[in-house]
Amino acid sequence: MTWVNAVIQGVMLGGLYALFACGLSLMFGVMKVINLAHGDLAMVAAYIALGVVTITHVPAIWSFVLVVPIFAALGYVLQRTLLQASLNRGVITTLLVTFGLSVVIENALQQFLSANSRELNIGSLVSDSFSIGSQITIAYLDLIILVVAVAVLLGLQYFLSSSRSGRMIRAVADDREAAQLAGIDYRHVFGIATAIAFGTVALAGLAYGMYTQFDPTTGTTALLLYAFEAVVIGGLGSLWGTLAGGILLGVAQQVGAQYHAADQVLAGQLLFLIILVLRPQGITSRRELA
Repeated sequence: MTWVNAVIQGVMLGGLYALFACGLSLMFGVMKVINLAHGDLAMVAAYIALGVVTITHVPAIWSFVLVVPIFAALGYVLQRTLLQASLNRGVITTLLVTFGLSVVIENALQQFLSANSRELNIGSLVSDSFSIGSQITIAYLDLIILVVAVAVLLGLQYFLSSSRSGRMIRAVADDREAAQLAGIDYRHVFGIATAIAFGTVALAGLAYGMYTQFDPTTGTTALLLYAFEAVVIGGLGSLWGTLAGGILLGVAQQVGAQYHAADQVLAGQLLFLIILVLRPQGITSRRELA
């Protein structure tokens, strides 16, 4: 039962990783942009939520009502200005710009908010749990995060397949030139995709702030790496692959922790390495024909 519990805890943790990786996968799938500031933006969202809670005294779990729209608007504006300007100059320029944005965000957070660890206080919810049998315990917060991750991915899938804006995003992702000939403004579509990606990363930042403590360096030292690994394991640009990749990464880490606490991160890295060697296109992507 101990191993069953480890797998269940890994699935719960994988939901958090998938939520982080969702926006990263969307931006790459639509614009071929690898956002190196992704983790740092999640930390900005967590700090903004902390400020919202301090000023308005609303429960931390409801701070997303303000933070997510703010981040969606920020994403659209940032795409139409900084990111689009860098895209016009090439993919490498975009990589350098997002790296520079990451450095600026991290140092600004440390300068103005200190390097001390913070958390979003959600009271007893952070420790409340229920048991299945004698050895399996599931935390309510972990389950909520997993449900939110699945709901976000379901919502995105429905949006991309059923809405006009979603179909435009898919069209631009498949063939930008043909979409332009059909009268689609790809810059506006890129802005919509980035707004969605920023909204999801804001949700992920809030979830992480409720899950554990965070500081200005957390986005770079942990979150970006895990999000990137989940995307690669699942398959670049695949939303459901991102969920599968996040869950596999979480399960690998929890199973590794059963051998030794220090092996938790190592087990995830080994899985990442194995996928890169055996199936570099990810577990949900088809092999390209030679």
